[in-house]
Amino acid sequence: MIVYGTSLSPFVRKILVALAEKGVVAEHNPLRFHDPDADFQAASPLGKIPAIEDDGFRLADSSAILWYLERKHPTPAIMPAEAPALGRAIWFDKFGDTELFGKLIVPFVHRVFRPKIMGKPGDEAAVERALTEDLPPLFDYLESEIAGEYLVGTRFSVADISVVTGFHNLALAGASVDSGRWPKLAAYVAAMLARPSFVQAIGARTG
Repeated sequence: MIVYGTSLSPFVRKILVALAEKGVVAEHNPLRFHDPDADFQAASPLGKIPAIEDDGFRLADSSAILWYLERKHPTPAIMPAEAPALGRAIWFDKFGDTELFGKLIVPFVHRVFRPKIMGKPGDEAAVERALTEDLPPLFDYLESEIAGEYLVGTRFSVADISVVTGFHNLALAGASVDSGRWPKLAAYVAAMLARPSFVQAIGARTG
């Protein structure tokens, strides 16, 4: 299997974490979105990352790839078996991708990606807005949902992967969850990022 996409992307990191959890060895090609590489374009016609090629089968979109991996490599499971737990896990996958990501990535974009990778100025006002206005309600919600070691049930799942992956980018931007205001969330994020699969994914090549 080949995984296309830089590990700086939270969406690519989702796949790298899942592969590590399942013990699946894959080749990692850390290119960026819209890379002209022909094999990548064949796997991701819209130029988005991540994408995979697995024995001739090509697929893009992190959530679709996670479901593919779950069916092809079912052990250990990252999708809960029980209907309520599965529903909540899918919700948190969507929440991480569509609600949390857009706000969580702002500090990284303006403190890391634009100035250090693109050579363009960042917008510190946008960072301040994200940290003081946009993210607190989402952190409040997550704080209220954390009742144990994992977000859903008593086992690590796609919910944990999808929610936590972007917090590494927040850390790269020099920001973190205020443990005084959100103690459960801060402890949960720290524990997940210290998990061997996250450590391996974070250490993967960025480019």
